[in-house]
Amino acid sequence: MNDSARAKPLPTPETQHYWDGAAAGELRLQRCQACSKAYFPPRPFCPACGSRGVRVFAASGKATLYSYIINHRAAPGFTAPYAIAVVQLAEGPRLMTNIIDCPQTPEALVLDMALEVAFQKLDDTITLPVFRPAGA
Repeated sequence: MNDSARAKPLPTPETQHYWDGAAAGELRLQRCQACSKAYFPPRPFCPACGSRGVRVFAASGKATLYSYIINHRAAPGFTAPYAIAVVQLAEGPRLMTNIIDCPQTPEALVLDMALEVAFQKLDDTITLPVFRPAGA
């Protein structure tokens, strides 16, 4: 990946804790205090029950590969081929991300494979959580 040309997200007050966590090397999620459901993406209320009693917590960073595609066309900030993946976090939510430190082939990207979070700093304000094979 070529991070300099990559589109960068714009943090909002509702997502700032997530970006601050990534910059600190933590994958931060939210959990509802009423129904205990962990969720992503960040928002000020629980998507399951609507409660505004939510808290931020540091997730384990463990996940499994739920789904992916391998893009064979270059895009700004990416060198083909690269995987666009959905991972299932150990805490329950699914997250769209990229897989790194692994050949970008169907033989290497096995569904349900164990993954762990890694962080790619794009600039002074944005660090992205990405995933790699566990133990890589």
